[in-house]
Amino acid sequence: MKQILSSAAAPAAIGPYSQGVRSGSLCFFSGMLPIDPASGALVGETAREQTGQVMKNLAALLASLGLTPAHVVKTTVFLTDLSAFPEVNEVYGALFSENPPARSCVEVSRLPKDALVEIECIVSVE
Repeated sequence: MKQILSSAAAPAAIGPYSQGVRSGSLCFFSGMLPIDPASGALVGETAREQTGQVMKNLAALLASLGLTPAHVVKTTVFLTDLSAFPEVNEVYGALFSENPPARSCVEVSRLPKDALVEIECIVSVE
């Protein structure tokens, strides 16, 4: 059985998918883009700026569900240019400064809305 998760604190889905899905004690959050939830506009011109917006969106979605970054057990970071990894890592690390989740990071040729970064995650609610 699955429960659809949705919050106005994070950007609305831009296609036929949910912001998140809970199944048992795990929540699966769809890839988060650097979009302002209020305006729907892409935020930031650099990977650093865009990662900052993604982290804000992720923290807001977690908080709206009564969760914290400590509940995140796995993330996948998608970058359109892997050379931006150090600056992305610095911003990412600010949210996950203690006991960071497992992570994969991959370079992709293109992301929706021509974003430079997208991050998805798996969250434990136990």
